[in-house]
Amino acid sequence: MLQWDVIGGADRDVLTDPLRLRSVRRIVGGPLPDDAFDRVAMLVRTLVDAPMGAVCLVDAERQVLAGQAGVPDPLASAREMPLTHSFSRHVVAAGAMQIISDVRTDPRMRDNPAIHEVGAIAYAGAPITDPDGLVVGTLCAIDQEPRVWTPSEIALLSELAEVCSSEVCLRIARAAAEEDRRAAEDARRAAEDARRAAEDARRAAESAHHQLELLAQLTESLAATMDVDEAMRRLCRIATAALADWCVVAVAEGPAGSARVAVADGPAGSARVTAAHRDPARAGDMERLTATATGSRADLRAMMLAVRRAGRTVRTSNGDADLRSRISDADLAAITARAGFGASMIVPIVSPVRRRPLGALLLVKRPEREAFTASEEWTAAEIGRRAGLAVENSRLYREQRHMAEVLQRSLLTELPAIPGIELHARYLPAQDGAAVGGDWYDAFAQPDGSVMVAVGDVSGHDIEAAAGMGQLRNLVRGDAYGRNDEPGELLTALDQALFGLRVGASATMVLARVRRSRAGYTVGFANAGHPPPLLLLPDGSVEVWWVQPEPLLGLLPYEPRTTTQRHVPPGSTLVLYTDGLVEDREQLIDDGIARLSAVLGDAAGRPTDDLCNHLLAAAPRRSDDIALLLIHLT
Repeated sequence: MLQWDVIGGADRDVLTDPLRLRSVRRIVGGPLPDDAFDRVAMLVRTLVDAPMGAVCLVDAERQVLAGQAGVPDPLASAREMPLTHSFSRHVVAAGAMQIISDVRTDPRMRDNPAIHEVGAIAYAGAPITDPDGLVVGTLCAIDQEPRVWTPSEIALLSELAEVCSSEVCLRIARAAAEEDRRAAEDARRAAEDARRAAEDARRAAESAHHQLELLAQLTESLAATMDVDEAMRRLCRIATAALADWCVVAVAEGPAGSARVAVADGPAGSARVTAAHRDPARAGDMERLTATATGSRADLRAMMLAVRRAGRTVRTSNGDADLRSRISDADLAAITARAGFGASMIVPIVSPVRRRPLGALLLVKRPEREAFTASEEWTAAEIGRRAGLAVENSRLYREQRHMAEVLQRSLLTELPAIPGIELHARYLPAQDGAAVGGDWYDAFAQPDGSVMVAVGDVSGHDIEAAAGMGQLRNLVRGDAYGRNDEPGELLTALDQALFGLRVGASATMVLARVRRSRAGYTVGFANAGHPPPLLLLPDGSVEVWWVQPEPLLGLLPYEPRTTTQRHVPPGSTLVLYTDGLVEDREQLIDDGIARLSAVLGDAAGRPTDDLCNHLLAAAPRRSDDIALLLIHLT
């Protein structure tokens, strides 16, 4: 066996190339000796006048003599040799013809055992290629004395190697066709097996159709809501329609709405209870049962403890009074008697994460009906597991929502009180997703008496966008405070800071500096790809401050940004906002800005705080966050 340390890494990569090896193995798959290749080897021996001619195919660990003439035994009979005896592997590794007058002087070949075993001294090998041009072997001539190979001999050897390559390509094509035929036959058999398996699965699915349809309906219904009470009502409706005449769902909850097993463990905590009956005439009884069961903590605890002790569904047969005996509340017992208390099951509602019971589902049939079957018990257990997932999802959603709201409140600016300038702001999250996003507003007074105001929008509307917004807002504040630079210069510096600090956020933004002047106010602003500010003048007219658009912040450092100066008379209101206030999928954003301008003009004269609410009420459906900042200049 060839030891790999004989062959260097680069040569090894060539010899072990999987595509090349596949071609070699397709050729040597036939019987040996091979008459066609033997004839080519004989032509080499005769026309080149060399003692030995051979057609060699080089595998990863051996060399196969597909054709030979003059090669002595035992190699001629064995038709293969280890790579340690192979001169042809150097042709494969080099990908080109190798012409050696005396292999004993070649550092690659001088230690080859074939020098002593067959007397190989001079070697000329031309590459044989497969259809992809990969070298799979050689057509070679070997002399037992040093020899200078003539150009005509080399040309003849090359031409005959081309003939071998054509024969190799033909054989590979035949082998590939045979492999395809076998693969097609295997695929046909597999398809037939799959058809039979599918038929068996279809029959099995049909036998369980009712249960699977019920579970699919339940999963879809529970997944469509994050409200625990609504999920419990949906669960009751589906369970009473398919399994039981009436049911009660009880889910234990601890403080702040986090699901617990407190009712099962002890007096701490509370429980959510929902009941439903198949008969609409019993709706009033079910409402009273819900109210009564919620107050009867001992009975709920008994029901939950029953499934907790068993660790599985508890099923009672028709006429079994054990479960009914646990109901100690007289009103509750009377209601359940009127509803009809026959065969019943108590199913645990289990957290899929913590594997602990969150509550229980009581399913009851009327006395005249048969007991629950094993199939119905399995279905009920699946209902309990999926209900547990819905309860856990609701808990996690409420926690995430609470966390998002706290985060958002911590990130939004508390507006300062500035004499002569009224500041009012609003933030509304998108109607879908987390209650946090990348939109923000900001306002702060400068030491020179001017006021900086800003509204921006970091790409996205999730917690990551909010984190990016917090970074960007702090950079704006830190960069702008105490400086007399105009907004364009400040945004240019911000571009450089974002790029240099590798802050991975892009954003649109309007940054403005408000200064008092003799005749009112001067507002200088810069716009980085953001919707234009609006100005409500004292006479009720509205200006849209369109400027030449400039790129978003956070891209490659931009050339110096521009500052636009506007004079603003007292009594005007400057409106800065994000695109969620004007975007509508059914119209262009310019149309949304025109609509907002019209709404602003119609609301002239309203108090500034009321004006904020009026503008938000006129917004389209919120598919994005909205940040709104009104600056009323008195």
